[in-house]
Amino acid sequence: MVLGIQVAGFLFGLFMLYYSFLNYKRKEFSSKEFSLWVILWIGFMIISLFPYILDPLVKTLNFARTFDLLIIVGFISLAAIAFYTHTIARKSQKRIEKVVREIALNRRKK
Repeated sequence: MVLGIQVAGFLFGLFMLYYSFLNYKRKEFSSKEFSLWVILWIGFMIISLFPYILDPLVKTLNFARTFDLLIIVGFISLAAIAFYTHTIARKSQKRIEKVVREIALNRRKK
């Protein structure tokens, strides 16, 4: 029996698959990035419709429910993404500061 949340998850995955395709067509994603997102979203849709696929992993890791595993994986993924985003932002900030310093020094010399 398919629950409403499963249908919502499948529709969300379908929308994100379409959105990834749009970004690929706009040349915002490379073919490798697009392939990665396609695999991710198709996997998300399959797990949304058939969560019992994860039962062997749930039993091996001693979780009570599949949902518990998905929540833990979600938190770990969000923490990793936040760390990665912070790292990229700091690198960009340092590059901008360097360029601004160089521009300021060049203007001061003139």
